[in-house]
Amino acid sequence: MAPGMPSSEITVDARGHRCPVPTLRLRRALEDAPAGAKVRLYADDPLARIDVPHFAANAGFTVLDVAEDGGVLSFLIAKPA
Repeated sequence: MAPGMPSSEITVDARGHRCPVPTLRLRRALEDAPAGAKVRLYADDPLARIDVPHFAANAGFTVLDVAEDGGVLSFLIAKPA
């Protein structure tokens, strides 16, 4: 990867789904991802704000970023290397 280039992310779009679907899709993506990968989850269920960080902490993943834009939550989760 060239210096200054952002690392690639795996994107999971769970907009339109209610919990626990966003968390289940995130879990599946993280299980399939290589070590050290980053997964970006988009969800519009307000409960994801609670469920996703709770899942990540219990499963040993790291929440790198949480943002909200127009009612859509964005989580960046890292899988340990």
